[in-house]
Amino acid sequence: MRHYRLTESRVKRIIRHPVRIEEGIFEGAIAVMSPSGGKRYSEIWALYILAKFRGEKKIKVITAWRYPGKSPARNPIPAEILKEVKSIL
Repeated sequence: MRHYRLTESRVKRIIRHPVRIEEGIFEGAIAVMSPSGGKRYSEIWALYILAKFRGEKKIKVITAWRYPGKSPARNPIPAEILKEVKSIL
């Protein structure tokens, strides 16, 4: 996160209020995006999974990065998974 100049609170905000939600690169992962603002357009992405910890479902952040420019839209997340994520938040 230091390399991309991202704070923990910024990554949490992207997970809670994403502009775009897509499937992650491996099974069960969710990728979320929010524009970063500023002079040049860039996007901040976060990749996370839903994990069970002591019987509770938690969000485990895998990685977060800054993408320079506008990325193409890919696979959207199914509605039942979105309901599960919103119930945790």
